[in-house]
Amino acid sequence: MKEITHTCHYKLYAYEELCETDRQLVDAAKQATQGSYAPYSEFHVGAAALLADGAIVSGSNQENAAYPSGLCAERTTLFYANAAHPNQAIKALAVAAYTNGKFTNIPVPPCGACRQVMLEVEQRYHQPIRILLYGTEGIYVVEGGIGELLPLTFDASFLK
Repeated sequence: MKEITHTCHYKLYAYEELCETDRQLVDAAKQATQGSYAPYSEFHVGAAALLADGAIVSGSNQENAAYPSGLCAERTTLFYANAAHPNQAIKALAVAAYTNGKFTNIPVPPCGACRQVMLEVEQRYHQPIRILLYGTEGIYVVEGGIGELLPLTFDASFLK
């Protein structure tokens, strides 16, 4: 038997330590929480994507009483970016969560379904997505793309 360990690499930044572009992206994700429809969980998530041309698009989670019918902020944002700007690679994605009257202290990572979609977007544009996860106590920045958060990935190569 051989044991293999996967390690996630990320950097922890204070908001003030981010470059101007990253601060704008985080601010857009925080603002996007205001468009969230979360009457059941009251967990409002916003995401913002930085496109290759410098544009920022955002989205938020949208719940439904039939829970599987809702959609996370990350997927809302990525699907919108790909539909409205199909020729623009996504360079970075920021995520922020707001609940109980305030933003979360610790960054909230994307769910498994969102990680899978991020993998497909990276493969579509042949480049990793920088991931910024906002928390009031610090911002996790994942430089290496979704592979850092989603080891042992399933992709289209298995379907051939």
